[in-house]
Amino acid sequence: MNNRTPKVSIGMPIYNGEHFLPQTLDSLLTQTYKDFELIISDNASSDRTQEICQQYAAQDSRVRYLRQSANLGASQNFNYVFEQASGEYFKWAAHDDLCAPEYLARCFEVLDRDPQVILCYTQAQAIDEDGQVVRQYVAKPNLESSQAYTRYVESLTDDRDITVVPIIIFGLIRRDVLAKTPLIGNYASSDGVLLGELALHGRFHEVPECLFSYRHHAEQSWVTNPDRRSLESWYDPKRAQKITFPKWRLLKEHLRSIRQGPVNWDQRFRCYVFMIQWMKVGWRELAKNLVLRG
Repeated sequence: MNNRTPKVSIGMPIYNGEHFLPQTLDSLLTQTYKDFELIISDNASSDRTQEICQQYAAQDSRVRYLRQSANLGASQNFNYVFEQASGEYFKWAAHDDLCAPEYLARCFEVLDRDPQVILCYTQAQAIDEDGQVVRQYVAKPNLESSQAYTRYVESLTDDRDITVVPIIIFGLIRRDVLAKTPLIGNYASSDGVLLGELALHGRFHEVPECLFSYRHHAEQSWVTNPDRRSLESWYDPKRAQKITFPKWRLLKEHLRSIRQGPVNWDQRFRCYVFMIQWMKVGWRELAKNLVLRG
């Protein structure tokens, strides 16, 4: 790689991703927008991930492959690739999702044109292990609102039991804004907390083209870690044997993001009121999860 700083950094945290990795790397390295670096952090994989990554790094100077000596956990690995990034714009990439060739170009155009937009993503679909489309994701137009409260509520509200957090959080983000947040926390659903916090910082934009495919398969973290305890361990192996309060932790982090968000008192107060409603809706589940023993 030359000494010039690329405009875009893509960070890929990975652990044992050999099955879909070549398809994903091909989809990223054939983007029509070329001015980017791809930083891969291998969380001590035990399959062919290292071999595949080294092959691609040897063929394309934009690829930087880094291997951890031990499994850091998902949250630390996600944050590590961001810390290694140098571009003005940053995108997380999962090893199993696919981006159409125009994905980066469309998102970059929006961010470069409108400084009020801090995160840009595209319409998306879900695909299965064979790449067949199984679902179309619904749009979330309120994320483009000029009102922080409206964006915050929209970011935490899923329609038809479909979570869109992975679709949006894997969009293209202004690096300086993302650096003002705690990034991905070492607890389950911390990506949703981060999305809400980003919504307080500025407008999102959804490109009206389906250029992103989110893959559903049997090796996904939420499939291989079906209970809260194992999922917490996936985020941070050090928490495997600890007593945790997962729902209360979520509430605490949401309240922290509202308190620290760059919004006026009126918008902040309305967000607090929404969190009271959020608590009431989920109080039964909250009561069931008061204490989770590892």
